Amino acid sequence: QVQLVASGGGLVQSGGSLRLSCEVSGRTLSSLAMGWFRQAPGKERLFVAGINHSGRSIDYAWSVRGRFVISRDDAKNTVYLQMNGLKPEDTAVYYCAADVRGYGSSWYDYDYWGQGTQVTVSS
Repeated sequence: QVQLVASGGGLVQSGGSLRLSCEVSGRTLSSLAMGWFRQAPGKERLFVAGINHSGRSIDYAWSVRGRFVISRDDAKNTVYLQMNGLKPEDTAVYYCAADVRGYGSSWYDYDYWGQGTQVTVSS
């Protein structure tokens, strides 16, 4: 059973930075493609970033490109999302997701989900 635990959210001022972590258990991280999604109140869950099994293929939503960086540390079984230049519109619950097949930009591309961590950006 794959379990994902997301952490690192919080309250930050506009222009600030946060690093989210997603610790994976139940399976080695190298066997999984990973993604980050976010969901604001009353809105659908949207793709933020994805990384494949090897880490050589990465994709970002246009809204975060150039500000966010996804990375993985297989030795620590952890995936990170470094978020810089945060804006109020980045406020959402952030979820990490995993799948054995590969990463995609839709929520149904992933079989495993973490519990979410709240990110709030004040103006």
